[in-house]
Amino acid sequence: MQERQKTIKSSVTVSGIGLHTGKTVNLTFKPAPENHGYEFIRTDLKDTPAVIPFIDNVIDTSRGTTIKQNGIYIYTVEHVLAAVAGLEIDNLIMEIDQSELPIMDGSSKYFVDALLKAGIVEQQAEKKYIEINSNITYSDPKNKIEITAIPSQNFSVSVMINFETKVLNSQNAALESIKDFKGEIANCRTFVFLHELEFLLKNNLIKGGDLSNAIVFVNRVISQKELNRLAKLFNKPTVRVLKEGILNNLELHFPNEPAKHKLLDLIGDLALLGKPIKGNIVAKRPGHYSNVQFAKLIKQQINNNNKMNKIPHFDLSKKPLYDINQIKKILPHRPPFLFIDKILEMNDTSVVGVKNVTMNEYFFTGHFPDEPVFPGVIQIEAMAQTGGILILSSVPDPENYITLFLKIDQVKFRHKVVPGDTMVFNLKLISPIRRGICHMKGIAYVGNKIVMESEMMASIVKKNKQK
Repeated sequence: MQERQKTIKSSVTVSGIGLHTGKTVNLTFKPAPENHGYEFIRTDLKDTPAVIPFIDNVIDTSRGTTIKQNGIYIYTVEHVLAAVAGLEIDNLIMEIDQSELPIMDGSSKYFVDALLKAGIVEQQAEKKYIEINSNITYSDPKNKIEITAIPSQNFSVSVMINFETKVLNSQNAALESIKDFKGEIANCRTFVFLHELEFLLKNNLIKGGDLSNAIVFVNRVISQKELNRLAKLFNKPTVRVLKEGILNNLELHFPNEPAKHKLLDLIGDLALLGKPIKGNIVAKRPGHYSNVQFAKLIKQQINNNNKMNKIPHFDLSKKPLYDINQIKKILPHRPPFLFIDKILEMNDTSVVGVKNVTMNEYFFTGHFPDEPVFPGVIQIEAMAQTGGILILSSVPDPENYITLFLKIDQVKFRHKVVPGDTMVFNLKLISPIRRGICHMKGIAYVGNKIVMESEMMASIVKKNKQK
């Protein structure tokens, strides 16, 4: 079933205090048209400038995720974006009348409640995804951080944190489906250690902070005098430390609420990619900086795929660079194992070959008698033979060499190929040919569709050295 994009039915406003600025801010969610994506609008500034919450606009992650565009800042966007992404909303306008989003209780709960009150509606346009097609890993060994995206047709997240303290050691959290975000993740609040809180207070860095918008962990012995001082500071009758090692300003929603909040932050930061992800995310000790660096790696993969996946135009009627007789002078293969009919184009780094698929192929008698399908393994071989033309052309006497596979990786079959189809193989070097070793990325097209893709590595050896 084709999934549709979503927005909200009507406008809704959430008001609160900015954690760092201490200023009252009104956040109004408004419906947006199809393919609009997310957009913040600063209504407090002249000409109401827009700021797009996109990964390239992140300029600071020290005390939350801050974005900037054309000199306009918006602070602590992660909890709002987590709510929007967690409810699978694709298009949304968010108007704010200050530079910082409201902290509320330090979770996404109030934003989720407001969006649900506004009503979520389907639009006509098809939903667009970021598909993870190979493992992507961000690693920071010094801080013991690692985040990996694994290919999958679904979305899931698992997070492990470890602050190596008695009150907050190792914790795990998982979200198996984004549809469970509202019930399992949205109300999980941010947390802070008491010594961090004291530092922020002394430096006037959390003007809007109080004991209602964070879990406060106490990882040292604290005197009654200090507790009395905190009570006065936060305008509370009394403050004490509970057995879980947290101040009595609140009760935990879950025993692993800190890990769940780190998962919430990760979803919010990944929303800066602009589209939902199809992939499994596994994160060890994530934070805003690592989340953003990880998202940039995903964006880099998207850009690389987009460059390769643009459907090029091939003129199949023009005179080929090599016809079948010329191919036979380069490749050692012969029928019934010669699967390339002509080479259209070739330069130092790429080659384009053509395979005309006909019912006369010997393998169609068994694959399959009533519904012939061009076997995937032979598609790979045909692609490899196209690449073989390029690598064998790098030596003066190709007739004295054969090609041998070293590795085949990242193979994907996207559409079936049948008799009557004309396959076009477009291969480009991933790295320069060295010592007879060729590493290439290939994409196979039928018409305007990508039917297969693969990375492959091969070497050429002289025939008398193959044994």
